[in-house]
Amino acid sequence: MGSEMIGAIGLGLLLVLMVLRVPVALTMLLIGVGGFAWVISWGAAIAQLKTVPIEVLSNYSFSAVPMFILMGVLAAHSGMAGKLFDATRTICGGWKGGLAIAAVGSCGVFSAISGSSLATASTMTRVALPEMERYGYNRGLATGALAAGGTLGIMIPPSIALLIYAILTEQSVGDMFMAGLIPGLMGLVMYALTVTVVMRLRPSLAVAGEPTSWRAKVGSISGLIPFFAVFLVMILGIYFGLFTPTEGASVGAFATLLYALFKGMRWVGLWRSVQETLALSAVVFFMLVGAETLGYFISVSRISFSISDFLYGTEMTPIVIVLCILLLYFILGMFMDSIAMLVITVPVVYPIIQALGIDPIWFGIITVLTVELGLITPPVGMNVFVIKAMAPHVGLGEIFKGVAPFIVADFIRLALLIAFPVLSTFFLL
Repeated sequence: MGSEMIGAIGLGLLLVLMVLRVPVALTMLLIGVGGFAWVISWGAAIAQLKTVPIEVLSNYSFSAVPMFILMGVLAAHSGMAGKLFDATRTICGGWKGGLAIAAVGSCGVFSAISGSSLATASTMTRVALPEMERYGYNRGLATGALAAGGTLGIMIPPSIALLIYAILTEQSVGDMFMAGLIPGLMGLVMYALTVTVVMRLRPSLAVAGEPTSWRAKVGSISGLIPFFAVFLVMILGIYFGLFTPTEGASVGAFATLLYALFKGMRWVGLWRSVQETLALSAVVFFMLVGAETLGYFISVSRISFSISDFLYGTEMTPIVIVLCILLLYFILGMFMDSIAMLVITVPVVYPIIQALGIDPIWFGIITVLTVELGLITPPVGMNVFVIKAMAPHVGLGEIFKGVAPFIVADFIRLALLIAFPVLSTFFLL
């Protein structure tokens, strides 16, 4: 049996095990080791199993992952999120649907130091949903805005998804972060516009918030300063070469820690933050070990090269091939976690992208955006289920119905990024 056929069988078993609810990281590890042994030998597979975890866990670039997670956790436990929503709510005071716009804006700003969509969605749901319900907002609109706003964490830098894509494809993390800036801000603006359009079409879904004076609006900006300060220190420091992205993550985490301690965080809160960071980091690193193992199997099986040769044989243009890959991502995103999907598929599709001569930075942005869509599309939109866990009294059908207009906005954003790649590469020109 040829190595390509073994590779195809391995990928098929991978999908079967995931359907059977075997943990994704364990699935990748089993298929990677078993497939490598089938193609090469069991001795080589066992040797690889001994070296791959050490390679991943000692990789300096991956040390940024727990630092970004720690930033978000500290921001959530230090009260920064509550002050953030109070500030955006004051700024949007008196607007029709202002609380929903404030929730989206808060998600976007919180994403600037969180790096995680799930963390953004869960944190802002605790803060914003009770207020929206108190003012009589339709529960579908309220939860839909929070689910969509939470997805901004996967694009607005610093983003764990962009970081992992950059490391897996050996691209510059700084370039990926800068490329994600405009698409992330586009998402923030388009979600706010979506709320405005929904309010015009169905004004009964929400009421105008309490009006606030211009003095109050300007004064509330102080609630945004900690987030923008940490964000600017990291992004500008990376952009101007003052420190590497990994060092930037440490700087951001340290700055957030100083703010949390200054605002009175006790040792109990700090210990809980560290525990949560360690738990989330362990999940991510286990996935990365599995992905690296699977990547070796895919490499020796040459399945990605066979797929590339097949696509060349169809005589499709590169953009059509890219659209086919994005369609695959969109379908997988309905069933899989975003990080898991990236670590599984990037080793397969990236050689194809290289062979086609496509800009890997641009492709990474549209890939992550497509993965972002999967966070809010049925049947397994992870952000939707996070919000359902935070608000068990709201039905899943209500949340999916409320998030539908935001999915339309994401498709428009994706189309713009495909049609105008400069939107992704503007800061890299």
